[in-house]
Amino acid sequence: MGIKKYIANKDNTITNAFGIDLSTRATGSNMGAADILEVFSIYGSQTTSSAELSRALIEFPVSSIISDRSAGTIPASGSVSFYLRVFNARHSEQLPENFTVNVMAVSQSWQEGTGLDMETYEDKTKENIEGSNWVNRLQTTRWNKAGGDYHLSSYVSGSTMPNYTFTFESGAEDIELDVTEAVEEWAYGNQENYGFGIFLTSSQEGYFSNSAGIGQDSGSVLHNTEGATKSYYTKRFFSRSSEFFFKKPVIEARWDSRTADDRGNFFASSSLAPDTDNLNNLYLYNYIRGRLIDIPAASETIKVNLFSSSADVPLGLAIDEATASRVSTGVYKASIASEATGSDGNILTVVHDVWSGSVGGEYKTGSIAVKSFRDDSVMVADTYSQYVNKITNLKSSYAKDEQARFRVFARPRNFSPTIYSVASKDIEKTIIVSASYEILRMVDERTVINNSTGSANYHTYLSYDSDGNYFDLDMSLLEPGYMYGIKLAYYSSEQWREQEEVFKFRVEDN
Repeated sequence: MGIKKYIANKDNTITNAFGIDLSTRATGSNMGAADILEVFSIYGSQTTSSAELSRALIEFPVSSIISDRSAGTIPASGSVSFYLRVFNARHSEQLPENFTVNVMAVSQSWQEGTGLDMETYEDKTKENIEGSNWVNRLQTTRWNKAGGDYHLSSYVSGSTMPNYTFTFESGAEDIELDVTEAVEEWAYGNQENYGFGIFLTSSQEGYFSNSAGIGQDSGSVLHNTEGATKSYYTKRFFSRSSEFFFKKPVIEARWDSRTADDRGNFFASSSLAPDTDNLNNLYLYNYIRGRLIDIPAASETIKVNLFSSSADVPLGLAIDEATASRVSTGVYKASIASEATGSDGNILTVVHDVWSGSVGGEYKTGSIAVKSFRDDSVMVADTYSQYVNKITNLKSSYAKDEQARFRVFARPRNFSPTIYSVASKDIEKTIIVSASYEILRMVDERTVINNSTGSANYHTYLSYDSDGNYFDLDMSLLEPGYMYGIKLAYYSSEQWREQEEVFKFRVEDN
């Protein structure tokens, strides 16, 4: 499982728009409990040169990211990406097109507040009512600059914060933005986490010059002589208070969690293949009483040796050797290339892998069937576009806090690579090296977890081992009480091909 979501822990809309009387600015208004966030610029509504602005503030629980990293739930810095996802809220008002918003780190703390009124702006921040607004970040503590304080300096790692922008073409898009650098600055403690502000760029927020002498409201109107003399009204997003589970603002951690264990897909090295394809990954899983446990010897050097075989036991001197490295708790990986040839010069059909340590001696012996790049009956399966697929351990329902592993059986449709003279009880399966999944909510066929085909994160790619392909799914990513479907896509014949089957299951409250 290469996905983890962190829902916003507070958000608010702040504005200097005119109230219902079109004469008094609603700079004291608070919308911290509203289910919508709003970003706009209105030019020329009250006078021919008046400017009204609205900005969104969103903060995320970076402390949870830090604790999850310490627990090993998400990877270390450099092995995980963080994406800001904020979702469009459809509405009946005008929707601007071709505009760009800043996504900037907020530089001071602020209160969310409990205001709801986004029409007449009657919910105010007062001495006994907490919440941020256009002028104040706390009840009685002002921003240094009206509209919020943000990290504006050019980014220098470890010193300042990165700034981002996101461009909307139709206006109805969601924000999906890689904010890894910002999250890592917060996680390292280089800067305090006060979340992001989302607002139109200065060239698209409304024009205003203080020298004009009109519309000034105790500094609540921003001096912006590069601004626009047209309106961008209005872009709305769902807030964390939304009733819609999949629409709340999130930071989404994505990483490559694949285990590519070639025990069931082991190829003898060949001059026909590049070096990377000649390498095979082999894994040692140290299960003790049903749990993965690190081998106790801290100074242990673990190696794997390949032997030819006779009567299902290792035979003679080792053919090849590789050193293993620790991947995670109790899991060790070695990459090895082997011609896998016997004394007669022919490619062996079976080799044995023997794992041993410099301290603990021999740990494990396994058996590996060897494939050949020269065998067309083996390689032709990679050119197929459609497969017979089945999730062999699929249950009808899962608990909302369950961590589930799905085992996928795949075989090319109408493909018979080998004819046996003796019947076998084992059904032939195909390991798909590049496979990805996505999750649909069946009631509306909404994709709630997108596949990562074409992505550098590989966060929905399937792992594989000697038993075939599989993937893990954290059911807390899904809203209980609904039926979901799994769709698979395989990379074959130089393109991604969606498979026909939809595997359905429900998620239930515990």
